[in-house]
Amino acid sequence: MENNYTAACYKSDQSVRWCPGCGDHAILNSLHKAMATIGIAPHKIAVISGIGCSSRLPYYMNTYGFHTIHGRAAAVATGFKAANPDMTVWQISGDGDGLAIGGNHFIHAVRRNIDINIILFNNKIYGLTKGQYSPTSDRGFVSKSSPYGTVEDPFIPAELVFGARGNFFARSIDVELAISQEVLVAAAAHHGTSVTEILQNCVIFNNGIHNPITDKEVRADRTIHLRHGEKMLFGKDLNKGIVQDGFGLKAVELGVDGYTIDDVLVHDAHTPSNFLHQQLAMMDGKSLPLALGVIRDVEAPTYDASLTAQVEQVKSAKGFNSLREMILAGDTWTVE
Repeated sequence: MENNYTAACYKSDQSVRWCPGCGDHAILNSLHKAMATIGIAPHKIAVISGIGCSSRLPYYMNTYGFHTIHGRAAAVATGFKAANPDMTVWQISGDGDGLAIGGNHFIHAVRRNIDINIILFNNKIYGLTKGQYSPTSDRGFVSKSSPYGTVEDPFIPAELVFGARGNFFARSIDVELAISQEVLVAAAAHHGTSVTEILQNCVIFNNGIHNPITDKEVRADRTIHLRHGEKMLFGKDLNKGIVQDGFGLKAVELGVDGYTIDDVLVHDAHTPSNFLHQQLAMMDGKSLPLALGVIRDVEAPTYDASLTAQVEQVKSAKGFNSLREMILAGDTWTVE
């Protein structure tokens, strides 16, 4: 069937109320364009969020939406999808909303493999509540709630996803609109929980936190855009690559120390083994470039499909088709 949807079809009539220059604007733009590419009718989509700056996003979507309570977006999204298996569900969470009070719901949504698409906005700060450090803030980070620097190590979202046996993980940067659209389209095509982390800049409380990776002058050397079936090359002239180094990975320059294009690894996002996927996802933009794109995309049984099949099986075996029929199926009596 021909897809006649455009990005405008998914935009609501609400004025977008984020700070000028906030990375959320770019992510919203990428999501609108990705949805147009996917081509699912707006009335077949639900966008569910928790609390935080990013969680205002459902207001700007011409779809069904639910602005829930702090940290509970994954729980509501799970329930909605289980009750409405034919709907496409997107969950919007920030690093605070999704990984602090919502952390338990996050890992269990991933573990269950419910067919929802989670977009995790990561700006390493609490923005809406005015600049406290978040679960992804680096050790030593100075904020309003850590004036002398944090004494905690942060969560790494990718590590949580892999620890929860996740089957889809992708990453982008707010300024990389084309990559964001690419990974969101792939997330929607995946059956099961997809997690897309997008590094986002908060211009008010954490401006420039991702600059060591995202600045144009260094981005080509400190990030790598992974594509399934293609060599892991990066650098302004694509003259650098990722090679196997024992049980680890190593970034090399082609033509130096005897390394050639034949030594560079080919990305396989679909292999069931998650060992290499986790290694790629944990590259931090320092000795190894930060991995962008779809890092892992593996099919596995989904919670919602398994639940629906189980309900149908029990209904068939028991011989009833509704809750009322089930209640009346046993011994009944009438009180006069």
